[in-house]
Amino acid sequence: MLEIGSLVDGKYKILNKVGQGGMSVVYLAMNEKANKQWAIKEVRKDGVLDFEAVKQGLVAETDILKKLDHPHLPSIVDVIDTEDSFIIIMDYIQGNSLNKALEEYGAQPQELVIKWAMQLCDVLGYLHTRNPAIIYRDMKPANIMLKPDGNVTLIDFGTAREYKEKNLADTTCLGTVGYAAPEQFGGMGQTDARTDIYCLGATLYHLVTGMNPCEPPYEIKPIREINPALSSGLERIIIKCTQRDPNDRYQSCAELMYALEHYEEIDDIHRKKQKRKLGLFIASLLMTVIMAVTSVSGYFMAENKKSENYEEILKTAQTVDDYYNAILTDPQKPDAYQKLNKYLTDDFVLTKEEAQQLLKLQIGLEKQNSNGFSENIDVMEQLAASNPTAYRDVCYEIGQSFLFYYDVNVDRDRYSNAATWFEHAKDQYDVAGIYCDISNCLNVISEYNGGKYKQTEKMYEEYKNLWDMIKQLEEKTADFDSVDSKLQVWNEINSMIDSNIPQFIEITDKADMINLLDEISKQSDDVNKSVIEKEIHQLKSSIENTKAKIESVQD
Repeated sequence: MLEIGSLVDGKYKILNKVGQGGMSVVYLAMNEKANKQWAIKEVRKDGVLDFEAVKQGLVAETDILKKLDHPHLPSIVDVIDTEDSFIIIMDYIQGNSLNKALEEYGAQPQELVIKWAMQLCDVLGYLHTRNPAIIYRDMKPANIMLKPDGNVTLIDFGTAREYKEKNLADTTCLGTVGYAAPEQFGGMGQTDARTDIYCLGATLYHLVTGMNPCEPPYEIKPIREINPALSSGLERIIIKCTQRDPNDRYQSCAELMYALEHYEEIDDIHRKKQKRKLGLFIASLLMTVIMAVTSVSGYFMAENKKSENYEEILKTAQTVDDYYNAILTDPQKPDAYQKLNKYLTDDFVLTKEEAQQLLKLQIGLEKQNSNGFSENIDVMEQLAASNPTAYRDVCYEIGQSFLFYYDVNVDRDRYSNAATWFEHAKDQYDVAGIYCDISNCLNVISEYNGGKYKQTEKMYEEYKNLWDMIKQLEEKTADFDSVDSKLQVWNEINSMIDSNIPQFIEITDKADMINLLDEISKQSDDVNKSVIEKEIHQLKSSIENTKAKIESVQD
């Protein structure tokens, strides 16, 4: 076994043991140079009867994971094969499995289960659309990690396989009884995407009812027989997922995702409401007129009543004021802040007017109190006090919007506005601290360029600092999970170099600049281009233009 405090591969320091199975031990480790935690899974030859067979399974698992890049999947960083052990370095997923949540609290809230279901459906859809498709085959609560931010990550690819057409003997009792589809037990057909849909349906059944399909009576009943308060729409979805004949299930994760997103529309209650829609509209209109004529206080009471359900407001939000309303209803929840930010940047541009709408969060939002008077609510302070981690997440995401999307022509203004948010996130995000330092550099440089100070060696010291921070920023992209985030930063670095070529040549040489740009171009070749191939091409073209400008400068 690895010793606490020892170094693996000269860079991963073992902090403590976090789990142990029959054949393996999992440790928490720190890469001190990168200031990032990792999980280290060690399988030792000692005590394993057929080490080579186990090792082959682990190699297959890591080979699959190394090809993947998805926010709800762990990443494999390194594999170390020694004579006595097989070691896997992977993302450390904080939190506990949903199996533990079931053991401690029983059936989970329906709204949360549906949220998790959509995330898992998205993961499976991603796996199924690889070439060749990857069939997971072991979906169950024990293989789903619930992270502190409320999102889930799918782990353990020990039974996953790449789909091979006509491979009828691909499964012999692989998966977990109770969750596994009939075809996972030899002789009943080949496993495919619909197998994973069955397993997900069985998992949702367990989560929303608390009834384990692995235990007596070993069946998946209609969920409202267990809890009549559950949605009939969700019941129909689970029943369709878990049909014995794969042809009777949802045929793809895209089809299942659509059903999950519209589960309320197939609910019995929703159907009844639709039949009464016209009558309710007329009654609501009459009520609004009566309330407006009768008194202003009645109007405020109705507004307060409408604001009681945070989730309902957020679900139907269509304007900035709707998102403000959701935030005021419960300032301690991060979702409304993040969705407001996404709403304002969906077109990849943050106008000055939209920027002001985000800045309102810093100065506070206006709310009517019980006496009908307006008062200022410091919503960000309430979020920071109740949920510091979510507060820093929100500040980091809004900072990114100002940095990458703010529609201004001066880099200093983008960075300066972004830094007001990044300042509150740098304890959690190292890269936020780098952005703040870059902002300070640009502010000092502007004082020289604007004529306040003479352009002396001091100014070029700031350019030297700026160049060093750009290189640090490029190094940090290796820690990014999101390809989009990497692409944004690579474009930003190229733009920063392109705008300051003469100044950078004074404090470094052309080769250093070109080498950095070549490194970015090389890294862009290694990312999954299936979605952003056009954007990668544009980045590489811009890099070549910048390199040409650098080369053209006379020595």
